[in-house]
Amino acid sequence: MNQNAIAIIENYYAAFNANDMDRFLSLLTDDVVHDINQGSRETGKEAFRAFMDRMNRNYKETLVDMVIMSNGEGTRAAAEFVVLGEYLKTDEGLPEAKGQKYRLPAGAFFDLREGKVARITNYYNLEDWVGQVSQ
Repeated sequence: MNQNAIAIIENYYAAFNANDMDRFLSLLTDDVVHDINQGSRETGKEAFRAFMDRMNRNYKETLVDMVIMSNGEGTRAAAEFVVLGEYLKTDEGLPEAKGQKYRLPAGAFFDLREGKVARITNYYNLEDWVGQVSQ
């Protein structure tokens, strides 16, 4: 494991949990690649900012039980965690939001370059989430 890579991911998620979007986005390369869970691939910091704006409007999430791993070179990392969330506003194509709370295991994979996140691929079980917010 590479401690610099671990620290980058720790800072990334600390900024996320603090809802500090300026710090969060500063940890990304300008050409960051974002693989959206069970969805499309977007490229660039501005696309990622727009994605996070939508997420922050529709969801309130905190990540807990974080485990972070990296390769020895510090060029790749992975994180496993639990998302504690609240569904605030209906997201297009998804069930109606009524303030439902959810607990969802999730993970992410990263490419790192020059001390920043160059790619993030997120994964969680969408069917599990839909089931939780549809009850």
